[in-house]
Amino acid sequence: MGKDIWKPGTVLYPVPAVMVSCGTMEGEKNIITIAWAGTINTAPAMTYISVRPERYSYEMIKKTGEFVINLTTESLVRACDYCGVKSGRDIDKFKDLKLTSAKASKVSAPIIYESPVNIECRVKDIIPLGTHHMFLAEVVAVSVSNEFMDKTGKFHFNNTKPVCYSHGEYFGLGNKLGKFGFSVQKKR
Repeated sequence: MGKDIWKPGTVLYPVPAVMVSCGTMEGEKNIITIAWAGTINTAPAMTYISVRPERYSYEMIKKTGEFVINLTTESLVRACDYCGVKSGRDIDKFKDLKLTSAKASKVSAPIIYESPVNIECRVKDIIPLGTHHMFLAEVVAVSVSNEFMDKTGKFHFNNTKPVCYSHGEYFGLGNKLGKFGFSVQKKR
């Protein structure tokens, strides 16, 4: 087995494929698909998204200082792809996809009601990094669909059938391989 050397690039895959809603309930709003999103910090809860400045959603997020990360599932993967290839300059994605824009609890940007997890965010900083600008944001609220909660109040994330994105393709998550700490757990 050998190794080929490639030019520097972003080949950290798979990544989450999320739909980010922005704008306001009363005015202009949009959905942009983002694959460059992630966790930054636990306390305070912080996340980021990276967006090209020429994207239609960029100015909305910059102006309002808010957005919502809506997690994508197998049932939403077509909408996720559509929101990544169509521009909100030309169409109303909520209307075209028959997605429900619902009022968020803490931010002015709408949530996508059909998404099982909505992460409401307030921008703390915008870092220009070249082709993309990174919006560093504090998570101010999270809403989850109660259909995935059990009697004890535990949310069963995997039952939502989340998807990821890997080098131009969408995938479901597949089989559970272990849980945190299983490699050092004593066998009974």
